[in-house]
Amino acid sequence: MTTFDFQDGNGKVPAHKHPNGGGWIADSASVSDSVFVDKNAWVFGEARVFYDAKVLGSAKVYEDAVVWGQVYAEVKVYGHAVISEKVKVFGNAQIYGNARIGGEALVSGNAQIYGNARICEDAEVGGDARVCGKAWVSGKAWVFGGAQVHGDARVYGDARVSGKARVFGDARVYGDALVDGDAQVFEEAKVYEKAIISGKARVFGEAWVRGGAKVDGEAQVFECAWVDGNAKVDGEAQVFGKAEIYGDAQVCGDARVYNGSWQ
Repeated sequence: MTTFDFQDGNGKVPAHKHPNGGGWIADSASVSDSVFVDKNAWVFGEARVFYDAKVLGSAKVYEDAVVWGQVYAEVKVYGHAVISEKVKVFGNAQIYGNARIGGEALVSGNAQIYGNARICEDAEVGGDARVCGKAWVSGKAWVFGGAQVHGDARVYGDARVSGKARVFGDARVYGDALVDGDAQVFEEAKVYEKAIISGKARVFGEAWVRGGAKVDGEAQVFECAWVDGNAKVDGEAQVFGKAEIYGDAQVCGDARVYNGSWQ
């Protein structure tokens, strides 16, 4: 009996080299003959790899993971994660928990996708980004840098989340919106169309920021406030209550706007 140590604490277990590529496969795993497993790649535990999937470089697929996309380099796919369709995962990315990656999504760098997160369609997640909880990233959305998307948040369309930005709770970021820097969008807030949230800005509650509006600095937009058009909220300004800022309006410094009133 041929054995191999997959360095998972179980010592040497029954294993064999895959006929297509020569990578090590634990006898407990299921790997189709049509799959390519590179000579330095491992598939072990109860993992399953199907169809024309490719496990390349030093990638590892294990536990109860399911793969029928492509995984490269130092990638790790484990837990109950599923990689499907035309997905590509490379770099040092990790996919685990109950995460699902589908469509033609791309995951790269040191990104981690876990929990019940979903990455699908043509979405891209890279850098040191984290997508977790029940969050979804879809469409042609990008999540990069040290950005985090978690909770029940949704990022879709052509939206981008980058820098150290966070989108969480039930927040929605979509259209051509950008959330960058140390900005946060959370609770039930929506940022869409061509809106930009940057700096250390916060958008939360049931607030909406849309159009070509910008929220920057340490500004806050919250409760049921709207910022629309080419409006800009900057500095330490706050827009809240049922306030509506639109057109070319600018709210800056330490101004407070609420229910149509200014301070």
